[in-house]
Amino acid sequence: MYALVLNLAAIAVYVAATGYLITLIRHQKPIAGPWLHALAITAVAFHWAGLYPLLVSAEGINFSFFATASLVSATMNSLLLISGLRKPLHSLYILMMPIAVLCTGLLLATHQAQHFAKLNEGLAAHVILSLLAYSFLTIATAQALLLARQTHQLRHHQTSGSIKFLPPLQTMEALLFELLWLGFIILSASIITGIGFIEDMFAQHLAHKTVFSIIAWLIYAALLAGRHWLGWRGNTAIRFTLGGFAALMLAFFGSKFVLELVLQIH
Repeated sequence: MYALVLNLAAIAVYVAATGYLITLIRHQKPIAGPWLHALAITAVAFHWAGLYPLLVSAEGINFSFFATASLVSATMNSLLLISGLRKPLHSLYILMMPIAVLCTGLLLATHQAQHFAKLNEGLAAHVILSLLAYSFLTIATAQALLLARQTHQLRHHQTSGSIKFLPPLQTMEALLFELLWLGFIILSASIITGIGFIEDMFAQHLAHKTVFSIIAWLIYAALLAGRHWLGWRGNTAIRFTLGGFAALMLAFFGSKFVLELVLQIH
């Protein structure tokens, strides 16, 4: 029961924080400040406290679809909270917090069969690295979406609305590539640990994850190489970021969605 209360509290604070962000934008005030930080800390703390008993048991870790989605959203908001202490990333809360509300709400509303797995140290390292890579690259994708909106508004000489509260275009682009580099490095480590600790990465239940993870890695590698050698930026960077994320999402959630929600194989 206490897990339900804590998760509902997390949803309530995420909604309050999102409402506060919208109010700041409407009143043309900076997206920052101690109140936003306090709300973010409180929401993330409730989220982890409520999620833990739903994830961890004597049987292992629950990796069912909605539990995993809520875990990812908690990780993303935690990383955003920490990164936001030094970087102007607060505007990304407007996308990340509603995702947490959706994932947590679906976890509570559905009665999905739990899928527990026991992890040794090597597999645990692989899972943690995969989770961090996916979270950082999802944040990068959200940054790319804001950058796309900002670029569109500037090209059409629209200087009102949310664009006024975003950092300068160069800063936004620099932040995007910092997130991409960090996510790419962790994704590389995740693939390496997978090769080292998973006996057959191309087994039937893992083949699609392996293939789409490698495709995502190649897309991000091409983008970062293009940035370094050819100066890629703007719409090219945005398209590659979205393409890499699409492949990574299929790797991370593709088969889980089909098997657990469509075919309902437990």
